[in-house]
Amino acid sequence: MILLAKPFKQTGVALITVMLIVALCAVIASQMTARLQMQMQRSVNVTFNQQAYWFAMGAEAFTKRVLITAFADDEDVTNLGQIWAQGQTTYPIDFGDISGEINDLQSCLNLNALRAPLNNNAGNGNGNGNSGDKNNDKNKNSGNNNRNSKNKKVPARLAFETLLINLQLDGVSQFEAESMADALTDWLDEDSSISSAGGAEDNDYSSREFPYLAANHYLASVNELRIIEHFTPAIIDAIKPYVCVIPASDMHKININTISADQPELLQALLDSTLDEAQEILSARENEGFSGIEDFYNLPEVVKLENFNSKKDQFVVDSEYFTLKASASFNDSFFAMNSVMKITDNKYIDVISRTIGRN
Repeated sequence: MILLAKPFKQTGVALITVMLIVALCAVIASQMTARLQMQMQRSVNVTFNQQAYWFAMGAEAFTKRVLITAFADDEDVTNLGQIWAQGQTTYPIDFGDISGEINDLQSCLNLNALRAPLNNNAGNGNGNGNSGDKNNDKNKNSGNNNRNSKNKKVPARLAFETLLINLQLDGVSQFEAESMADALTDWLDEDSSISSAGGAEDNDYSSREFPYLAANHYLASVNELRIIEHFTPAIIDAIKPYVCVIPASDMHKININTISADQPELLQALLDSTLDEAQEILSARENEGFSGIEDFYNLPEVVKLENFNSKKDQFVVDSEYFTLKASASFNDSFFAMNSVMKITDNKYIDVISRTIGRN
């Protein structure tokens, strides 16, 4: 008798298949939900960041009104008693706040003023001059003329070297100060010739581990000093309160009315005086400053200074360049911006640069 095997019943396979399909659908749905939530949060973040940006732009527009209002009353004088000089001010808004601080860019030493002139006729107190034939350095004689012109130190460079020494920084002597000034001058000038032994040009920077070329143009930010020969982070941090950058301008005009009383070292460097003499001058300055530049010239503390006549052209009592440090927070978003503004005829304000970030 032959026995036939019973067929095997695959019980539960359909149920397992259904469960696998449901699990797969659940995983796909979970992934889709997570991506949807991420896209929604990203859209919310973009919206909040954009709102913070426009709040900062609103602070810039408000600053223009403040400056115009301030100079409508005092057309020829800029001082620390005006409404723009209130320090950092914070305005609360729904779900955040807006902060802003206006500073005078002519109350500090413009590093771009160290740009050496390319001809022997430049270099007065109003600026250092930018004219000259760019092709002059193609021959030996013209190159020598350029170097001789550079060696005639402009007032801003003399003040910069003196400031470095007066701050008594570690490892900075007269030689190091001159070397830093040489390197900065080479970075700013239009040619590729080294100004002095401490200077640096393309050959010096291109031989580094991560090579680059000298800008041969104006600085855009004080932070650009980090890639210039001889400047270290410690030195940059030490001089930051005293120096600034006016974009695309080598103007060297310091407003005696807006120099901070807490920074007499800057005035000391400009006058090549003692620290006590600089402090006396700032102490003798009234809250409203000097109403005219002659009032500053005739100040007894100034009259007694030696060789002041050779340095008097560096000073003014009005300013045309200002910077706004604005920041805005909205919900969990934050936006910071620095704007440089130029005032023309006390009526028109142009924003000549904007930098995103805290510095």
